[in-house]
Amino acid sequence: MTILQIASLLIVLAAVFGTVNYFVLKLPATIGILVVALFASVAVLLIDRLFPASSMAEEIRSVVVGIDFTDAFLDGMLGLLLFAGALHVKVSDLRQQWSAVFLMATMGVALSTAVVGFGFAWVAGVPLAVALVFGALISPTDPVAVLGVLREAKLSTSLETQIAGESLFNDGVGYVVYLILVSIAFPVAAGGEAGHGESTLASAALLFLREAGGGLVLGLVLGWLVFRVMRRINDPSLEVLITLGLAFGGYELAVALGVSAPIMAVCAGLLIGDVGARHGMSEATRDYVSTFWTLVDEILNAILFLLIGVEVFAITFDGDYVSAVLFAIPLALLARLVSVWVPVTLLRPIRSFDRGTVPIMTWGGLKGGVSVALALGLPPSEWRSLILAATYGVVIFSIIVQGLTVGRLARHVGREPELV
Repeated sequence: MTILQIASLLIVLAAVFGTVNYFVLKLPATIGILVVALFASVAVLLIDRLFPASSMAEEIRSVVVGIDFTDAFLDGMLGLLLFAGALHVKVSDLRQQWSAVFLMATMGVALSTAVVGFGFAWVAGVPLAVALVFGALISPTDPVAVLGVLREAKLSTSLETQIAGESLFNDGVGYVVYLILVSIAFPVAAGGEAGHGESTLASAALLFLREAGGGLVLGLVLGWLVFRVMRRINDPSLEVLITLGLAFGGYELAVALGVSAPIMAVCAGLLIGDVGARHGMSEATRDYVSTFWTLVDEILNAILFLLIGVEVFAITFDGDYVSAVLFAIPLALLARLVSVWVPVTLLRPIRSFDRGTVPIMTWGGLKGGVSVALALGLPPSEWRSLILAATYGVVIFSIIVQGLTVGRLARHVGREPELV
């Protein structure tokens, strides 16, 4: 199938599944699309099992496998999703929460990676280096998908900013940590020489600084240049096109320069969404930009959750994996709890947190497309299928179970500020 045919098929399926959800399940839009897609996929697999001659599942599997989810997401959708998400976060709000966001997106990712890595290596018998790769790819959260549910719970601005800010930055940080650990666990696939151990702590730190720092600087520079241009233009349609060019072109430039494209997208989006909107756009342009990127965000999220639902065809399920997958779910929750509780505990002496911050951010730390894409992008190895199955299990549980209940939890425990 051509790219246009695949895109057309995905959009049609997202629209159909979204309609089914609207009339039948009545779940939050993106979660509903995922559930319908998952039900449809499982139904096809069951039909194929009952009627082997139909070969329906094999034909669909060939189409799904033909979609390079890793490239489509990491090199296409992720930049637009992060840019769109960052546009709606105010720098002034983020500045007030910078300490919590910074620690959760850095220390939190490191703690989560370590907890998952050591725990998974112990239970599943996976080499520690490979298990740490699993820890890195499962640590980035995707709570942006549940922000609509959280807003209905009328949380404070500070808690919403912490959730949104952390999700935007820990995607980029988690991706850099993943690249470092992959180069250690799979040196040949990463371009190194097997057995030479060239991936030292110093080289890993240098790679992290280059990726993260370079992405931050590039995002701010490109965002500032685009802002200066937009100040001199009063054409809403053209200015929307310019922001689209920034999101696409900036992301690809970051990839070409070898710096973190996700962090670039976040920084550029924050600058355009705050400074650019206040000082470089007319009211009409702000409405155009906000409406356009809201639609882009919602449409891409719908397609993303559809893809996650149908990626079940690309995963090999083995009876030996069941115990490891079932263990990975509480392990990921424990790691998330540690990654939130430690930064909050360290910051309590100098600042206050909303009541329920730890349970809400723990249960609301949804896993999503980043984890699936990174797992699918792992180099071939004897452990790849196990890690992919465990990742899929954690993501599905996270989105469906946590995503459908976090709003109720937030309404229950997240009302009043906690004084410390």
